[in-house]
Amino acid sequence: MEKSIQTMAEMAARGEQPEILFWVGCAGAFDDRYKKVTRTFAQILQHIGVSFAVLGTEESCTGDPARRAGNEFTFQMLAQQNIAVLNGYGVQKIVTACPHCFNTLKNEYPELGGTYEVIHHSTYLQQLIDEGRVRLSDAGAWQGKKITFHDSCYLGRANQIFEAPRHILEKLDADLVEMKRCRTQGLCCGAGGGQMFKEPEKGRKDVNIERIEEALETGAQAIAVGCPFCMTMMADGIKNKEREHDVKVYDLSELVWEGLEK
Repeated sequence: MEKSIQTMAEMAARGEQPEILFWVGCAGAFDDRYKKVTRTFAQILQHIGVSFAVLGTEESCTGDPARRAGNEFTFQMLAQQNIAVLNGYGVQKIVTACPHCFNTLKNEYPELGGTYEVIHHSTYLQQLIDEGRVRLSDAGAWQGKKITFHDSCYLGRANQIFEAPRHILEKLDADLVEMKRCRTQGLCCGAGGGQMFKEPEKGRKDVNIERIEEALETGAQAIAVGCPFCMTMMADGIKNKEREHDVKVYDLSELVWEGLEK
């Protein structure tokens, strides 16, 4: 049975401050598939005893899609609202499972008065594994399984986080198989820059189809991602190729939960 998750308001009422604020993000709160990722990451934190809280209904969109789509006014309005809430609670350390939220909170909020230590959950999970707080089973579920990792644009090329996700897969004893375009040469899933919310322009091939073909070429049984947009685009690509019966898309936290020593 899932334990209840504390909100910042509940903790503040008791005069407590959590170790981290878990920034859930719009996809983590509303997208059915990514809600599972939110639950899984929260379960890992609860399992190992990390003190954390969420903002709950006080959390708004970071404004990333609005800014990428050219609506600077909406971005600034949302950002200032979030910064007022975060600063009001004295938040210092934020962990999020969304590279878009991560990039915006880390790199774009400081100019509006919101400066925090912001960590993507792949880096945070790697830290917990290295510190021995997350202990993985010797005979884990992913041992020897072929997994390829898709580098999200805002995690990889924008913020130079390439090794943390791969370090996690290595610790799970998985057989990491790389796509021909990876790390600094990684190819977008097709959803970034506000493209998630519109149909693609007419062209020879959709970007996510191009990317899923590269993933399937590796012969991987699973595709690991660290982003809700990538999760949707890669899963849609798998359906397009009618391979959903033998190739699955997982968030890194789901792989860790399955490999956890419980």
